[in-house]
Amino acid sequence: MHGAQGSEETAGSGTAGRGFGLGLALVSALAFGGSGVAAKPLIEAGLDPLDVVWLRVAGAALVMLPVAWRHRALVRERPVLLAGFGLLAVAGVQACYFAAISRIPVGVALLIEYLAPALVLGWVRFVQRKPVSRAAALGVVLAVGGLACVVEIWSGLSFDALGLLLALAAACCQVGYFVLSDQGSDAADGAVPDPLGVIAYGLLIGAVLLTVIARPWGMDRSVLAGSADMNGTAVPAWLLLCWIVLLATVVAYVTGVVSVRRLSPQVAGVVACLEAVIATVLAWVLLGEHLSAPQLFGGAVVLVGAFIAQSSKASAPPADVEPETLLSATQSPV
Repeated sequence: MHGAQGSEETAGSGTAGRGFGLGLALVSALAFGGSGVAAKPLIEAGLDPLDVVWLRVAGAALVMLPVAWRHRALVRERPVLLAGFGLLAVAGVQACYFAAISRIPVGVALLIEYLAPALVLGWVRFVQRKPVSRAAALGVVLAVGGLACVVEIWSGLSFDALGLLLALAAACCQVGYFVLSDQGSDAADGAVPDPLGVIAYGLLIGAVLLTVIARPWGMDRSVLAGSADMNGTAVPAWLLLCWIVLLATVVAYVTGVVSVRRLSPQVAGVVACLEAVIATVLAWVLLGEHLSAPQLFGGAVVLVGAFIAQSSKASAPPADVEPETLLSATQSPV
């Protein structure tokens, strides 16, 4: 009797844990999806995209500094992984994505970045010369076909070509981190680094790199003291900056990490795909960026293809794939 009661309590706690994890995953997708919506008004108000990226990364790195100190052993144990995360998943993705949204709609830029899972499979098949499943190949085809609808290729690319290339560069930077993380555990005891520690040091390294590139001492700080236009509504610039740093970066990363630990990568991947949908809806409502019916259909196809591609990769990972690879594959670090 007591054993049955204990089993019921365990099942109940497990269901509650999954529900909590699902809620955190939704919060993470909402937080990540709002980054471009908050950043674009600042860029249009006069800040350079690199300045906005530096403010975001440096601010988040400062908030995550206690986490970095707690995991300071990672600097000695995993320097290559930390450098790769800082260079690609933080500095590269953020700089390319924010530069892209200064030229093309937020939703389009994020949908292009969701080609990353398909590009990872292309790397595996044609560079590493390893077989991929038919489902994964189908995901690639769907993602590419959907992207053709998003950019309206039949009309000769209806968006700025440089903006599209920058969004694609953001996807490639994300692929670079996936590939870097997929090199296997090099620690003697096979220990896997804590993802929160990797994120904290990635932000610190990214902030240092972006300081050299962006040279923020030349930033027009008067923009931050004023307001930015959000589809006809004046919003304090400092409020948008807090949104980007605290919600779209710190909260988004932390809730994403915790949610993946409570959910399977496949389930977390489904929720993560909502990020592009959320970004498109927020850009529509808050920025007035309207997409046509074919573009909305293409965006849905891109998300379906991205999910098929990443779930196919995650369902049967090789023995040397580290868990943080699956974690990162369920998130878009923008």
